Amino acid sequence: MTTENKYKVLLVEDDKNIARLIKYNLDKGGYEVEHAINGALGYKLLENFKPDIIISDIMMPEVDGFAFRKMLLNSPEFKSIPFVFLTAKGEEDDILKGYDLEIQDYIVKTSSPKIILAKLKSLINSSEVQQAKGEDEIKKAAVAMGTKVVPDTVPEFDGYKITQLHKPFNDIPGGDFTDYVKIDDNTFVIILGDVMGKKWGAWYFAVAYAGYVRSAIRSALNDTKEFTASKIMQRVNESVYTDERISDVFVTLSILVIDKTKDTIGYCGAGDIPLFHLSKGEVTLIKSEGTLLGFGKDGGYETVNISLLPNDEIFVLTDGIIETRDIKGESIENERLIEIILEKGDNDSLQFIEERVAKLTNNKFEDDTTIICIQKKS
Repeated sequence: MTTENKYKVLLVEDDKNIARLIKYNLDKGGYEVEHAINGALGYKLLENFKPDIIISDIMMPEVDGFAFRKMLLNSPEFKSIPFVFLTAKGEEDDILKGYDLEIQDYIVKTSSPKIILAKLKSLINSSEVQQAKGEDEIKKAAVAMGTKVVPDTVPEFDGYKITQLHKPFNDIPGGDFTDYVKIDDNTFVIILGDVMGKKWGAWYFAVAYAGYVRSAIRSALNDTKEFTASKIMQRVNESVYTDERISDVFVTLSILVIDKTKDTIGYCGAGDIPLFHLSKGEVTLIKSEGTLLGFGKDGGYETVNISLLPNDEIFVLTDGIIETRDIKGESIENERLIEIILEKGDNDSLQFIEERVAKLTNNKFEDDTTIICIQKKS
């Protein structure tokens, strides 16, 4: 395996000699290995290392293998990582207890290196086949339903240039959704949301949330023409809070209302990424204090009014870019994105950002990536 294509193994084992021997053979077999001496430390490594498979001893101090496995099963992000118990025991009760915790297999510590490598290869191949099958089913379902949560084009709005960049993770429909509503010649509403979860579930709920947001906007319009971003957000929040089907799903949301008569944008966010405001060669982060949707009946949402000068740009985005890691394993984060925005000069903003991030990450995006750029024309 090349360095770029190495599979990652998290080895959790408290016996230093056994860990050293297994790690040596895994390194020799072409795997990238991280080691922890108990389940608590192993869990801490997961966020940054993101292994393809986990091998864990059972008998360990502080957090043993069974407790570690239960921690993973309670984490939507980590529960699907293939898991193997490493044990010196062969008792039937231990084996059955492990399978009750949805593990893939056991490896006996006294197994030869060839047996260990063969089992790992078999498990990884099996996992990849199932993943490919699942992704194919998601794509087919999306096509069959004919549902789009991100429109192909953005409606035109006089006096403003509005563009979007959307890259689904591995071309699989995910949790990002956008919407654009032209209320009249002077008012334009922009929506960007991110449903957090696995690809199929995230995509399914993204469809539902997109519908909620559209309904909330139209409901607000029926009540009064003097609506605000925070009023729309509160209506969506109330709908989510009272709907048991989706009240436990985590969603971030950004709502922006362009008012051309005042040259302002009214912004309200719910647990979202800050807006990036480029004006006169400087970038300012605009943060919202609103909570994630559905956490309470009143989310404490407020509208922030942003004044725009000619050629000012506002960037609203989900976390796909800032949480993507570069080739050194470091996240892009807000500061690096600010540097990229300042470097773009007269280049097309979204194309420049996409190209620069692709170069930093070797074209490996780790999540759905969506950015909307709003530019006030001169």
